[in-house]
Parts: sequence; C-alpha cells; structure tokens
Amino acid sequence: MNRGAGKGRLDASLPDVITLDGLRKVFPAPGGGDPVVALDGIDLHLDAGRIHGIVGRSGAGKSTLIRCLTGLEKPTSGRVEIDGTDVAALDGAALRGARRNLGMVFQHANLLDSRTAAQNIAHPLEIAGVPRAQREARVAELVELVGLSGREHNHPAQLSGGQVQRVGIARGLAAEPKVLLCDEPTSALDGGTTRQILRLLADLRERLGITVVIITHEMAVVREVCDTVTLLQDGRVTQTGDLVDVAADPHGPLSGELIPLPPVPTGVVGTILTCDYGDSGTLRTSEDLVRAAERHGAQAQIVAGTIETIGGRQVGRVQLALRGADGRPAGPELLAALTAELTEAGVVAREVAA
Repeated sequence: MNRGAGKGRLDASLPDVITLDGLRKVFPAPGGGDPVVALDGIDLHLDAGRIHGIVGRSGAGKSTLIRCLTGLEKPTSGRVEIDGTDVAALDGAALRGARRNLGMVFQHANLLDSRTAAQNIAHPLEIAGVPRAQREARVAELVELVGLSGREHNHPAQLSGGQVQRVGIARGLAAEPKVLLCDEPTSALDGGTTRQILRLLADLRERLGITVVIITHEMAVVREVCDTVTLLQDGRVTQTGDLVDVAADPHGPLSGELIPLPPVPTGVVGTILTCDYGDSGTLRTSEDLVRAAERHGAQAQIVAGTIETIGGRQVGRVQLALRGADGRPAGPELLAALTAELTEAGVVAREVAA
C-alpha cells in the first residue's frame, strides 16, 4: 500500500500553530497519597497545516493533554500556546475567544438529539452570537463541505455513524478554527466508514489549510492519514517526528507498532531472522535482504512481512527463514556474519528464538 500520498511537507518557515513548553500537570491524590503526575514536562511543536497524530496507551496522558489544550485544565507549570496565544494564562472571555481557534471532534460526536444536523452545526455559532442569516449561510457551506447535502434536516437518530461524525466535524469547523482537535474520531466506526472519515479530514486539510491533531490509539489511523506522529508514555513524549522517519527508525518504540509483523506460518524449516529496514542507504527492499543472505551462502525465504510505502520510501519488517547449503537451519557462524553486514548497513536484525 502507498501511504502518505499527497502529504506534502509544508514550508519549514511556517510558525508552529501549537507549542507546548515544559507542560506539567500534577493532580493531588485522593486520601492524601502521592500526587499523580499526568503530564511530565512535555515539549512539543506542531507545524501549521499538517495532520499530527498523538498516540499512547490508556493512562499515557492523552486525555489530560486534550484538557490542557482546550483550557479546561490549567497546567501546574509550562506553556500551552495555540496560534501564538498562551491559553494557560487566560480566563473568562479571553479564554473563550482563544478557544475559537480550536475546533473539537469527539469520539461519539455528542450531538443534541433534539436538534437536526444543521441545528447541531449551528449551535456553537448561536452561542457566539452570530446573526441568523450569517449562521445559515455558514451551515449551508459546511453541510456541502462535509458531504451531508440532503441530510441536514435529519435528526441524529436518522443518521448513520459516519454521517453523525461528519456532523461533528462540521460543528468543529463552524467557527473557522486554526486547529481541528479530534479525540478518537474513528474508534467507534467500522473499517470502511473509518477510511471515509480519514479521507474527509485529509481533504479538509488540503482545501482549508487547517491543522488537524488526531488523538488516537489506532496505529492504522496514523499510517493512513498523519504527516507526523508523537508517542506519549507515562505523561512524557518518548518519540516524535515525521511519520516516514519514525516508521523507518527500527530503534524507536513506534516502528514495530506502525509496521506490525503477521504471525510466522508453522512448519517453516530454517533459522528465523527478523529484519527491520527502511533507514538503510543500501538495503532498501526485502529483495535486497534476500540477496545479502545469499552472498553469505544462505538460502533465504521470506516467511512473514509487512511492507509500507510512506512518503515515497519503502519501510518494512520481514522475517527470513535461513538455511545453509546443506538445507539445514543456518548455523551461528553464518548468522553472525550476515547479522554483522545487516547491522553495518543500518538494518536491525534479531534471531527469533525457536
């Protein structure tokens, strides 16, 4: 599959639309125990006009990060800057004004059941005091933009899951924010609908120039649509960068999750060697790995693998079954020589225990 098509890198001179400097959030423990450190000194700079994925397991700090970005939580220390404004330093009307630069899309959309799709989209504009004629024009524009023409007068119960999420996206765009923050926007959807919503987000980025931040635990979402990815673990950033660089870095914690290996079939004869490549200047494809093994006198068979093309670069993880000239599993000398060459070329190679 060709991932990353159309994800042009924008001019590096563009300012960061989101800047987190030393962001720390500590919650007092109930009952007087040790305080809970939810965010522990996060530094993160997100470029304008790109799609950023923030991933992490439950408890990593994603929910607290969202609340700090939206101004619902004041950080214990550090800065939360959106489009040049430190929202952590604001209160009242100033904070409400700054929040208009940040549109929210929720996992379950959280629509008002008593309102039609169009009325749900209009709701934040009503709160902001936008005149009725202006609201109606903006809603009509958004209905067409997200592909809901003909459904705008339906109530949420009359819409499919994907249509409900399209309403949520339109509502998030209503106030023309600089950033669209999506909290698990596809985790409640089936695979086909997920792909439709991700294509919509990518299209909106291209058409509007908006910055999109997707908080997710689904690596497939990151592979499909993101330009950059950041891993949160225990309230800290442990890896961040352009998707192609992160996926191609076999030493990083995200590479194996972005490019997972399928199970090895049973009954394979040979010594199994797992190879992570993509960061090599000389071994760029799985066929290159096979030829390298053959140069050491091994018979090499690819028995499992996941290969993706991201940003025009092939990155992948494959498992080779290696046998010597006698047809037996490759011995330690052959394996050591091959592993040394692969390591020198920037491929991470590990023998799989039998």
